[in-house]
Amino acid sequence: MTIRVVLADDQPLVRAGLRMVVAGTPDVDVVGEAGTGAQAVQLARQLSPDVVLMDIRMPGIDGIEATQMITTDPPAARVLILTTFDDDDNVHAALRAGASGFLVKDMALEDILSAVRVVAAGDALIAPGVTRRLIEEFAARPALASEPRELAGVTGREREVLIQVARGLSNAEIAAQLHISPGTAKAHVASLLQKLDARDRVQLVIIAYDAGLASPSR
Repeated sequence: MTIRVVLADDQPLVRAGLRMVVAGTPDVDVVGEAGTGAQAVQLARQLSPDVVLMDIRMPGIDGIEATQMITTDPPAARVLILTTFDDDDNVHAALRAGASGFLVKDMALEDILSAVRVVAAGDALIAPGVTRRLIEEFAARPALASEPRELAGVTGREREVLIQVARGLSNAEIAAQLHISPGTAKAHVASLLQKLDARDRVQLVIIAYDAGLASPSR
């Protein structure tokens, strides 16, 4: 199955570089390019891509607003944010807007393609050195909710798993931390996604912080 991708960046050279990364890759295909957030939203609606590579800083509708529109407009494409580390403030907003992960613009080509595949498969990109750092920064900021979020129906073990997800751990790492099998960890994560109506692990991270289960020191 070919992963359909829309590139959204106001710099033609960046789009050209990303297009070159994808060219010749049999399982990933660029189906559209946008130079503004509004164009990205329009292409997402017209082309129904699997993934949108979204720059944050664009004229008019920025990448954050475009991300929110795309991820709440069925059929929702998944959004990978194109960022640099000095964009932390905006990345926090992008998390809440529904982004499924982040790409640093100078990442290795294979890492970019791997990220696209991970997000297209329904997971979120929580990579050491990239998203974990952003999550820590995000967690240090006050949650939008004035009261901690209720976690109705979540079991004690699932709460433990959710805390580890908020730390950026993979299923295998969660299994080792909690002394359970990777399959059991995966099942708990799947149950949390369903019970909390979360799109992916990134949203589980946000829920964990909003519920007061995690903080930068934990």
